[in-house]
Amino acid sequence: MTARLPVGEAPDVRRHNLSQLLRLLHLGGPMRRAQLTGLTGLNRSTVAGLVAELASLGAVLEEPVEGRKGKAGRPSAVVRTRPETVQVLAADVSVGRVSMALIGLGGTIVARRSRQFSDPSARTVARLLASLGRELLGSPRAGRHVLSLGVSVPGVVRGQDGNVRFAPNLGWQDQPLGELLAEALAERGIDGLRTGLANDGDLGALAEHQRGVARGYDDVVFVEGETGVGCGVITGGRSLAGSGGYAGELGHITIRRGGRLCRCGARGCWETEIGAGAMARALGLPEDSDESEVGLLLRSGSPALSARLDDVAEYLGIGLANVVNVFNPRIVVLGGLLQDLYPLVAARVTEVIGTTALRAPMEQVRLVLPELGSDAVLLGAAEYAWQDVLADPVAALQPAS
Repeated sequence: MTARLPVGEAPDVRRHNLSQLLRLLHLGGPMRRAQLTGLTGLNRSTVAGLVAELASLGAVLEEPVEGRKGKAGRPSAVVRTRPETVQVLAADVSVGRVSMALIGLGGTIVARRSRQFSDPSARTVARLLASLGRELLGSPRAGRHVLSLGVSVPGVVRGQDGNVRFAPNLGWQDQPLGELLAEALAERGIDGLRTGLANDGDLGALAEHQRGVARGYDDVVFVEGETGVGCGVITGGRSLAGSGGYAGELGHITIRRGGRLCRCGARGCWETEIGAGAMARALGLPEDSDESEVGLLLRSGSPALSARLDDVAEYLGIGLANVVNVFNPRIVVLGGLLQDLYPLVAARVTEVIGTTALRAPMEQVRLVLPELGSDAVLLGAAEYAWQDVLADPVAALQPAS
């Protein structure tokens, strides 16, 4: 049954209003109808009709809430999303490991899987992604609507077709991961699943901006330090993509002239001086130590570690000073291993930024740790997958009903 349109509400306007309402609930959590009325500026009957339509699509549910003791009137109802029914798949490809999760509407992680791999070829990774997807889709927690798949990749990704132009830490150059993934999904009988691939730093920035520590800020830089350094930049509330979608590769700015050879072929890149290998060397571990081993030692919090990490702290500070000067952000989020490193070297990093960055932008910036922790990039991949659903809930959900 098609919902009747309020007088004067054209179909395009109604689609916009449904999108606005679902986005509010997806990012803001359960709300009463009165809250939705106030936030959207729509009248009560219009909001009631929109909620009813989203409920008929299986996207939301109205639940009665007991009124306060001694207060007259009917109990008010709270509208919430249905993460058990409407979901996306999100995946995070890192060096040697793939993580994937079913994530419900509203950002709830419903189920997750993780696998290690030794063969870093794009075809192997595509098949591993498809295998994990099949496993999650067959789990008892998979919802009635699993609508799309968002994939995070530690490299330069062409968004229109998922071609990975360059992922040096995986040894990839011009690898058609999007095409390989489509083939692998079809081989496992997974048809009709919309897929999108994007850079890990961009997705970490997206998640922290929408759900994490950077909510309410329009100028954000996310810096994730792992084997390499992934970065994402949001300026004026919008992701900075560049003409080809390749902007934000701050891990490959030259920070130390004549420094170590980077996997990209240049010397002295930021990631060679502050990435997992640099941290391992400073801590007296083998340079190719597993990231979990490096993180475990950093989290031990031993005061003796700070002095050993002085060079890493200096190069982190120099790079962040460049970030501050170029982008003038209000928030810089330090993710990955950097969230374990920073508490040990905060004083040194602050000192270096103070003597390197311009005073005016330096006065406006805060360095913070991610609210979403190690799930920032994975949740960013989910938000990437939700974009089409939130833009037009009817188009996304009706065919599957």
